[in-house]
Amino acid sequence: MSTYRAPLRDMQFVLNELAGIADVAKLPGYEESADVLDSILEEAAAFASGVLDPLNRISDTAGCTFDNGNVTTPKGFKEAYKQFADAGWIGLPVPEEFGGQGLPQSLLGPTLEMWNAANIGFANGPLLNQGAIEAIELCGSEAQKKKYIPNLVNGKWTGTMCLTEPQAGSDLAQVRAKAVPDGTLYRITGQKIFITFGEHDMAENIIHLVLARLPDAPEGTKGISLFIVPKFVVDDAGKLGERNDVHCAGIEHKLGINGNPTCTLNYGEHGKGALGELVGEPNRGLEYMFIMMNAARFSVGVQGLGLADRAYQHALEYAKGRIQGRDVKPGSKAPQEIVKHPDVRRMLMWCKANIEAMRALAYISAASLDIQARHPDEKVRKEHRAFVELMIPVVKGWCTETAQDVCSTALQVFGGMGYVEETGIAQQYRDVRITTIYEGTTGIQAMDLIGRKLIRDMGATATSVITKMQKVAQELSASDNADVKAIADSLGKGVATLAEVSQWIGMNAMADLHKAFACSVPYLKLWGVVAGGWQMARAADIAAKKIAAASPESEFYEAKLKTARFYASHVLTQSAWFKRQIVDGSGDVESLSEEQFELDRKMAVTA
Repeated sequence: MSTYRAPLRDMQFVLNELAGIADVAKLPGYEESADVLDSILEEAAAFASGVLDPLNRISDTAGCTFDNGNVTTPKGFKEAYKQFADAGWIGLPVPEEFGGQGLPQSLLGPTLEMWNAANIGFANGPLLNQGAIEAIELCGSEAQKKKYIPNLVNGKWTGTMCLTEPQAGSDLAQVRAKAVPDGTLYRITGQKIFITFGEHDMAENIIHLVLARLPDAPEGTKGISLFIVPKFVVDDAGKLGERNDVHCAGIEHKLGINGNPTCTLNYGEHGKGALGELVGEPNRGLEYMFIMMNAARFSVGVQGLGLADRAYQHALEYAKGRIQGRDVKPGSKAPQEIVKHPDVRRMLMWCKANIEAMRALAYISAASLDIQARHPDEKVRKEHRAFVELMIPVVKGWCTETAQDVCSTALQVFGGMGYVEETGIAQQYRDVRITTIYEGTTGIQAMDLIGRKLIRDMGATATSVITKMQKVAQELSASDNADVKAIADSLGKGVATLAEVSQWIGMNAMADLHKAFACSVPYLKLWGVVAGGWQMARAADIAAKKIAAASPESEFYEAKLKTARFYASHVLTQSAWFKRQIVDGSGDVESLSEEQFELDRKMAVTA
């Protein structure tokens, strides 16, 4: 069974050379972050491999148990969560006034990657904490911040986000949960489904952030409010009181992430309703919840990255030890490790190249989160805010879709042994499957990319980012390094394709939104492939210069350069295929009537 090892050197490379952590450290309040970067990464890696990784297999095989409204997490989770909280990992980016460390969001990229690679079932709990803390911090009253955030940070309490209901799915306009005023509080009734860590035994209280409707609320998404509904009522002094009327009705039996209890929660099942506090203003709940959702969407993209890297590590370890077959060269008779087989090397290179591209794109997006929040120049903040908004659906959608392909390819390296649960690679394949679904499916991310990010500002942000990519391609085309020149040529073609397709979608959206949305997922993937290539090209240029300067780490930089060259020839070249799908094939998506989907199953008519 493979043991997870964090890719610390590549994480350091991306943070320092691509994401510009030194510039982030110059932002107000982050001045000391550069000094602690390496120690934080090393400590996180030790925690991931030493504490979380040993629980990963048992979390999959044993899973969670449900008994009369109570949920028991896998053996070791409760103790690991206490260690996690005591070490300060929950409060990494939280302001010091609430008990956090006040460090940059940039550090969430590598730490989230490690937690999820080591044990995604466990990591989903702290992930939701981050979103709950941020939503209360930005939208809650001063009293609510003081009352709830410190105990969410120190691990005594955990947080959830309670959005969807049986009839609603992803369409939150259909939310029916009700909130009726009761003095200064509200009584919440209704049912929520698919609630991650909605009930568990790892903390003394659970703080649910719940979407519900007030009695006079308008229909649709504009009539939804946000409420804090704790498992145990909390008084003004922060002390726990009576059990609130929110109860777990059951947990889901899932394909993967079995260590994560996915709960159905009933509000008001045993009385007048669960007591809740209104967050912010009435009927602005969905707007507030998007704070949690955007944070969660970025985090899920990083989840995909983490699982992909773990699967790649597992496949590489297996390929280096599995002896089967002979060299394809004539005259070879001795059996050899399958890592020497050309097609196995292709699969491993494909995994490695995509992982490095995903990591780079996720980390630079995290750096922009810091800049948009802390930079003293409003113009710079606005530019990075627009970039983050454009990239969130790409990081979530493309990274998770690619992660599925990486995990599948890693399993393929094992051959038949990969399909056997005992080797462990099947767990990564099952665990990663949910990442393209929760926090908004890939289709929802793609519609967001086109509808809210491309069309809303008439393509201004997309054009700005494309221009930056074009500049990199042009600059690198003058390189003396043959590999860098080849990468620049491939990037230039990919960027030109992205620009052309973006313009085509923008023009067609004016006349036929259905046609514009028909291939929105291929368009999102096109963005990911090209944006990933942009970062790989930057990495290749840096690596080539380090090699030319006789860096003592030349072997690392040579691997970086060769991996980028592989990405340029095997991944960036997909751009032309995506263009063909979108431009030539969008109309084909709706060419069949609903009746024609079933014609091949109707009784044949004899002549």
